[in-house]
Amino acid sequence: MDWTAEAEQALREVPFFVRPAVRRKIEALATELSRNLIDEAFYQEARAKFSRRSS
Repeated sequence: MDWTAEAEQALREVPFFVRPAVRRKIEALATELSRNLIDEAFYQEARAKFSRRSS
C-alpha cells in the first residue's frame, strides 16, 4: 500500500503505540474501496469515519 508523504506525516501525529493499528485499519478500508494510494484527504476521511464509529 502506497502512502503520500503528507499522509505519512499525518499518521506520525498518532501516538506511536496505536499507530500500527491505525495504519492497518486505514489500509484495510483502502483495500475495501479498491484504492492503491492513501493520500492526506483519504487519511482524514478514514480517521473521521473511525472516530464517528467509536462514538
